[in-house]
Amino acid sequence: MNSDSVKKGAARAPHRSLFRALGLTDREINQPFIGVVNSFNELVPGHMHLRQISEAVKAGVRENGGTPLEFSTIAVCDGIAMGHVGMHFSLASRELIADSVEIMARAHGLDALVFIPSCDKVVPGMLMAAMRLNLPAIVVSGGPMLPGRFRGEEVNLISVFEGVGKVLSGQESEEWLKGLESKACPTCGSCAGMFTANSMNCLTEVLGMALPGNGTIPAVYSERLILAKETGYQVVDLWRQNIRPRDIVTKESILNGVAADMALGCSTNTILHLPAVAFEGEIEFDLNLVNRVSEETPQICKLSPALHGHYLVDLNEAGGISAVLKTLLDAGLIDGSVKTVSGGPLAERIQDAVVRDTKVIRSLTEPYSAKGGLSVLFGDLAPEGAVIKVGALAQRDFVFEGRAKVFDGEDLASEAISAGRIVAGDVVIIRYEGPKGGPGMREMLGPTATLAGMGLDETVALLTDGRFSGGSRGLSIGHIAPEAALGGEIAFIEDGDLVRIDLKKRTIDWILPEEEKEKRRQQFDQAKGLEKAFEVAGRTGYLGRYAQFVQSANKGAAFRATKED
Repeated sequence: MNSDSVKKGAARAPHRSLFRALGLTDREINQPFIGVVNSFNELVPGHMHLRQISEAVKAGVRENGGTPLEFSTIAVCDGIAMGHVGMHFSLASRELIADSVEIMARAHGLDALVFIPSCDKVVPGMLMAAMRLNLPAIVVSGGPMLPGRFRGEEVNLISVFEGVGKVLSGQESEEWLKGLESKACPTCGSCAGMFTANSMNCLTEVLGMALPGNGTIPAVYSERLILAKETGYQVVDLWRQNIRPRDIVTKESILNGVAADMALGCSTNTILHLPAVAFEGEIEFDLNLVNRVSEETPQICKLSPALHGHYLVDLNEAGGISAVLKTLLDAGLIDGSVKTVSGGPLAERIQDAVVRDTKVIRSLTEPYSAKGGLSVLFGDLAPEGAVIKVGALAQRDFVFEGRAKVFDGEDLASEAISAGRIVAGDVVIIRYEGPKGGPGMREMLGPTATLAGMGLDETVALLTDGRFSGGSRGLSIGHIAPEAALGGEIAFIEDGDLVRIDLKKRTIDWILPEEEKEKRRQQFDQAKGLEKAFEVAGRTGYLGRYAQFVQSANKGAAFRATKED
């Protein structure tokens, strides 16, 4: 289906009359219809400026002979949604974004699409829609925020979250915290470090679905508007050449994305979103490949929150994603033959890229680590996998053993942390926060940031079937699958049980006699576990439906085609 189906022939005269009601000329009606998917709103700092980006995109489309037609999608600010019922809706919004784009594009016979996201779930939601629809498509994000400055130091949103922990532990005053909050987020754009939004915008560029600079050009630079114009121009060329997302996002380009993920030390949430994008494109994604790629790919970038003082603006000045990819390509760590929205192969696109600052993009001979920034752990506590951002740890290969302190939900855990009931050596278990059990798999930035502010991020482990923010750091292990609500082992663990985490072996185990484990399994009531989800979600609203259709974290928390019995 294309726009001819809504505008050609005598039978479509009523349709054309409606296009004329929009003010379209005959010339505009006869040109390709380019959907401009704008996630602008006045709630999300990463999206507040997207009207300007959209106008630039539309100018580029018109310059190259297309007719831009703008429509909107929702967008959730994870920072504002954090720590309360709103976070149940964050990951869940990804599926609604993909669905809404599908509805608009199919209902109106669009020929091609330009996606304008910025923040966490909007980027993957739009990529999922691109793969599902397989219309010529290209992405241009709103760009990253600049860091702020407070008392002579660079700061960002995570500084404020961690500042709460400093106040609770008596290190700083509430007056200090107020000063920090007023300086941490000084511009529009996605928050300044390598958090989830910027991770996904960088990986969109790696996958070939965006022009160079998409991941790193700051939101407030005029260069971002130029990129938007070029994006609008380029999508019309993609339409003329019939280059589609499934020609670009292949198994090989997904592997490139994982390699870049390892080199950049991206958010753990990428290990939810890349599988979901692959799922929409009918590309197999095995979590084991993350560890295989990590073994071969050094981490050559370390940005906030892993390293204070390095932000997306610094990566941009150092050569951007193209320079990172050129470094990996020269070492044979990625496939340069894959297609991109630029029209040619990746190798051609990045052939002139250079590293301009080796403090930000290190050489492969002097990396931050010989292995990648993420690891997937397996073991009897997580037989289907769990994810940790090892690139944000001071040391990567060590064994941590501790006694469990178990909480059925984030709120109870946060209360215990704030009250000082968590001490060095504890293993904090937060369960019933998975895709179904949450529902919506809430991020745990509040607990991790508070622990970091208290100085406990390296001496307390935090395990959950939920997930962590891209801004989380420390011994934080998320995505534990199967989740508690489905009868995963995390449902059976009790206070005082011994947990062993071996980062070198990539294992996470529950140390208890098998007879006792089996006894607890037999006592588990799955219906009761799922009932916890419905207490939050209700049965008639979106979250109730979401809980019925969502798949496990190891499958990207993507929707299954039909509801489970």
